[in-house]
Amino acid sequence: MNGALTHVVVRDHPWTDPLAVAAGIGGADGALALLSDGGPGGRWSHVAARPDRVHVGGVEADLFDPLRDPAWSAGTVGLAAYDAGARPATGERPLVWPDLILARYPAMLSFDHHQRRVRAVGRGATAGQAEAAAAQASQWRAAAVTPATPDAPAETFEAEAPDQAYRDCVAEVVARIAAGELFQANIARAWGGALKPKADPFDVFLRLQQGRASPYGAFWRIGDRALVSNSPELFLALDGEARRIEARPIKGTRARSADPLEDAALAAALQASAKDRAENLMIVDLMRNDLARASRVGSVAVERLFAIESHPTVHHLVSTVVGRAEPGVTPADLLEATFPPGSITGAPKHQAMKVIAEYEPPRGAWCGSLFILEDGGGLTASVLIRTAAFERRDECWTFRTLAGAGIVADSDPQSELAETETKIAALRQALTGQQSVQAICVTSRGFR
Repeated sequence: MNGALTHVVVRDHPWTDPLAVAAGIGGADGALALLSDGGPGGRWSHVAARPDRVHVGGVEADLFDPLRDPAWSAGTVGLAAYDAGARPATGERPLVWPDLILARYPAMLSFDHHQRRVRAVGRGATAGQAEAAAAQASQWRAAAVTPATPDAPAETFEAEAPDQAYRDCVAEVVARIAAGELFQANIARAWGGALKPKADPFDVFLRLQQGRASPYGAFWRIGDRALVSNSPELFLALDGEARRIEARPIKGTRARSADPLEDAALAAALQASAKDRAENLMIVDLMRNDLARASRVGSVAVERLFAIESHPTVHHLVSTVVGRAEPGVTPADLLEATFPPGSITGAPKHQAMKVIAEYEPPRGAWCGSLFILEDGGGLTASVLIRTAAFERRDECWTFRTLAGAGIVADSDPQSELAETETKIAALRQALTGQQSVQAICVTSRGFR
């Protein structure tokens, strides 16, 4: 096993488009691209390749205990599967994705969208190793290429269950809420398919990035598994020096309109919606409770409530919950206290996860978290929504993706079904070049 990388070298470079750098590296084994749209939700992008240490597998006890090994330091990227975090509520279920994937990157390019600078970061056990790693990262920047938009790579995109099955599920959950069993549960639908023989998950990533960039876009390949994410949602951010914890749960979605006046009206209607505000508030309270487990007493607060965030295809209702980490709290401690994310489970959290397991097969990577460990004990972790997980079998890549909706007492089954179609539309188009039936109908009225 490699030891800790105690030496760090940083080289500053002028701005370069991180997508162009990612395109230059490509989608080979070990390739990583964590790409922000540069907006308020995400300041940094990261691109890397050639990890020197990889962990893929199950975890018998604490899911995040491997992170307590000092060798998993800054420059480590990880993926925690939803099912691993839900296991205390659901018990053992079929394993469809490893509990935890970790990879350490001695060489990494970090892109500061606000200051328009690029940092080539090299880490090593010696000063010479760190210098060599920084030089490698600088070479990746120099090899940037203008990304092309590949043809639609998927041969198929099929729902795992019929629409009516989802409507029936929503109706049953609404009845259970009325009976007092729980307040909210995020219930998802799944789709799957295969890529064309010469297509690659990186093609999907490039197509998603063209005009649909999000605060937490990602491509990551480890061996015969790959992940493509277009997530807009921050799960956790920990500032290692200031000790500030931040979570930005999303609850509430509307499709956008090509007409500016109608688009503004849709955003205003979302912000005023009593149903969506109630759904959001439940998760805000849940996140306050989760953050309190790792925060100083009295430090947890709601910094922003029911704000509108607009993305290329949807408006979201977003709140911001903050806290101050207790002395000694590490990224592993914070993840352990809060995972899986409250916005994709429900309230009460433990009961919601039990209910979800009754209606859904295992989720795998979807609604888990993709995270990066940063200098000074920092952490940034996204919620893996708008995400497709890929596996290569017999030289062919298969994929699975999900979209869910928060079910509350006054949920309408058809409306919740339509919300899942809105959420999956960008991934469907990136994979197949086609819109859903619902999306096509909406487009005729001015939506995109």
